[in-house]
Amino acid sequence: MDIRPIGDCFAREVSGVDLWRELPAPTVAALRDAWSRHGVLVFRRQALSEEEYAAFSRCFGELDLSVRPDWGSKHRSGVIHISNMRNGRGESIGGLGAGELDWHTDQSYVTNPSTGSMLYMVEMPPAGGRTWWANLKLAWEALPDATKRRIEPLHVVYDYLLRQSTYDDEAPMSQELRRRTPPVSHPLVNVHPVTGEKALYLDPVTAAGIEGWPEDESRDLLAEILAHATQVPFVYGHDWQVGDVVMWDNGFLMHRRDEFDPDALRWLKRTTLYLPPDRHIVPTSRLVA
Repeated sequence: MDIRPIGDCFAREVSGVDLWRELPAPTVAALRDAWSRHGVLVFRRQALSEEEYAAFSRCFGELDLSVRPDWGSKHRSGVIHISNMRNGRGESIGGLGAGELDWHTDQSYVTNPSTGSMLYMVEMPPAGGRTWWANLKLAWEALPDATKRRIEPLHVVYDYLLRQSTYDDEAPMSQELRRRTPPVSHPLVNVHPVTGEKALYLDPVTAAGIEGWPEDESRDLLAEILAHATQVPFVYGHDWQVGDVVMWDNGFLMHRRDEFDPDALRWLKRTTLYLPPDRHIVPTSRLVA
């Protein structure tokens, strides 16, 4: 196995590993360490059944069941489909359509977020649909000291209703989905349990505001932090190939997607994991009244 930087950015490409095989313990340990430290790992030319994909995912944490069962695989629980494709009855086989997705962090809207995410590319359009990740640990390190002191005590309120309203072809939020996704609050700054390094935790698509702050001041500060955190030195853009598996740590990364032609076909399979808090940033949280 070889783990090397992708260009001069923080992401790492892993070669020499077949993810459909059972991995030896030393290999899993090395991948766990690399994922915890670097945030994004890329594997090329993989060919996985859903059971093999789930088995690889479970090497790193417990599989989460999505709050969106309508996106779930019909064959393997814990696997969901991200796609604009439809089945023979004209029904969507997944979610998120073909439009641009703004910067966000998965599961910021739950009290116990499962912070590990993996995407496996099955079918892709000839152009568009590039995915980007922003490293919020690097963004924190580059902030002025005065800004760090100002924002470190803050908590941000997140509400899934705000995110759900941005999705393509979405019906109004059901009462059941609202019950399962009440507003929650997370710290804006967290500490990595292994390295002791600090990182921002931010999801601008789902952020309702800074807890206890006036709306206008809250909006301005969050916009300022977002503009800082998405500067080129902190960002990795992934050019997909069929067979790619990309895993990332939502504890200190945001991501977004470019739009693509809605007449083209795009299909990824995703798993989401509860990563161990002794090795990864897992934000503490509380419900907001």
